[in-house]
Amino acid sequence: MLRYIARRVGNMAVTMVFIIILGFMIIELPPGSYLEFEIERLRMAGGNVYQDQIEALKKTYGVDDPIPLKFWKWVSGFVQGDFGFSFEYMKPVKEIIWARLGYTMIISVLTLLFSWTVAILIGVYSATHRYTLPDYAITVIQFFGLSVPAFLLALVLMVIAQQVFGMQVVGLFSDQYRDAPWSLAKFIDFLAHVWIPVVVIGLNGTAWVSRVMRGNLLDVLGMQYVQTARAKGLAERKVIWKHAVRNALHPLVMVLGTSLPAIVSGEVIVATVLNLPTSGPIYFRALIQQDMYLAGTFLVFLAIILLIGNLLADILLAWLDPRIQFE
Repeated sequence: MLRYIARRVGNMAVTMVFIIILGFMIIELPPGSYLEFEIERLRMAGGNVYQDQIEALKKTYGVDDPIPLKFWKWVSGFVQGDFGFSFEYMKPVKEIIWARLGYTMIISVLTLLFSWTVAILIGVYSATHRYTLPDYAITVIQFFGLSVPAFLLALVLMVIAQQVFGMQVVGLFSDQYRDAPWSLAKFIDFLAHVWIPVVVIGLNGTAWVSRVMRGNLLDVLGMQYVQTARAKGLAERKVIWKHAVRNALHPLVMVLGTSLPAIVSGEVIVATVLNLPTSGPIYFRALIQQDMYLAGTFLVFLAIILLIGNLLADILLAWLDPRIQFE
């Protein structure tokens, strides 16, 4: 097992090298640079931008540096925790990332736990009560969750929370707690706000996972070893949860590795609508403004999350099914 994990970590390191190179190339592909946006901003502010100012800006932003030099500046700083300088925000990238990445990971993990817990419970109930009225009702709700856009659901939940419950749901904190130090009251206020983005982002995944869980469990329940377990007199609950559900989880665990980066990427629109202090909107704006170091660092972090997720999924799959070989 340890040899298997070590080999997978080695493969992750090689993959990361290609991801970093490819990501940097993609960021550099669009024409123009952040300097053009900065010059246009200065002109719109009513000032003339002279050639000596342009040359000074070029030197500041390093836009005329050769591509290998730009790449080396960016990559060499990674091992030291220096991710470069954000042109737009005029501050180190690490300050921007650490200020938002924590909230992003909290929302992503909560969303994943909510989505998979609810989906598995619903999928098991639907499979064990198929072709009943609750099963048909669950199916309708699942298709509703798959089809409704996340931003529309966010707006609906905002209106319901504000008009019915009188809650302020924009952001992750109320005004009096936004800049206050952490306390029990601030934590309770955070929980009162975070449930909306968790539900909105996780609803689509919940609907999909529950449908897959239902289909997988129906296939497993018809297998011979399940019938044998029942014939031995085991309780139905034990047959389902110990024998059937464990094997029905295999296809879901295989795609678990892609869930976290998908949640992080999918929260961009929801974070914009709800004004959340997460990394999604910053990453999106960095791509538009061609803020190279900020966008590239976010891209690398998403790739790291994807690779770690795949590693955890492989380990979990091996734990669920001892028949899997590590060689």
